[in-house]
Amino acid sequence: MRLLLNCDLGEGSGVQAAYNGELVMPFIDQVNIACGIHAGSPVLMKETLIAARSNSVTVGAHPSYPDRDGFGRRSMELPANELIAVLQYQVAALQGMARNLGMHVRYVKPHGALYTDMMADRQVRHVVMQSISENFEPLEFMLQATPFAEEHKKEAEAFGLSVIFEAFADRCYDDDGALVARSEYGAVHDRAKMLRQVKQLVEHGSVTTKSGKCLELCADSVCVHGDNAAAIEAIGEVRTLIS
Repeated sequence: MRLLLNCDLGEGSGVQAAYNGELVMPFIDQVNIACGIHAGSPVLMKETLIAARSNSVTVGAHPSYPDRDGFGRRSMELPANELIAVLQYQVAALQGMARNLGMHVRYVKPHGALYTDMMADRQVRHVVMQSISENFEPLEFMLQATPFAEEHKKEAEAFGLSVIFEAFADRCYDDDGALVARSEYGAVHDRAKMLRQVKQLVEHGSVTTKSGKCLELCADSVCVHGDNAAAIEAIGEVRTLIS
């Protein structure tokens, strides 16, 4: 099956963020739109939705911890009921705006520290799954493809959720399948390394980890981060590699 290409967008502000969306949208299949909590704004959400509609791109919600100052990259210990409400609030905001434009949100991909926490902590992951499962219409769940993908798929199915497994074009991996922390050197690939990683994913279904190990991944979609300038500039090359 052909890999899809997804991108996190709507996370900046002003002209540059809008430009990134317009530049990237013709090349991607799925867009993960920030819901105004860790980044973005109502205006940018709407502009990103309109660009997605114009390019027939599938829309996903990209909710986070309520951490605007830290761009959603700081872990937060929230009670389950609070985290569920925070996530549902964000998804509902994007769904409402999408409905006004005659569109639908199809899946949810958590952002930043919440994404990292849910991949490492089963309890957090299940809270996220519960929040999605309670939505008024079916939504798929996008999460990281790791060696534990089958276990994660069974967990999601218990909540009635279908999953979309993603790999990352522009991030370095540890041997266990986790992403190297952004605070570490080499965590974010430059253009050349990113393109090599995408080619390896397409041709061999694997990535080379920080230590040099070959790690097999079964992914449905490849992510390029919207805040990585090198990745944005190379989006056309990435599209060519996975097509």
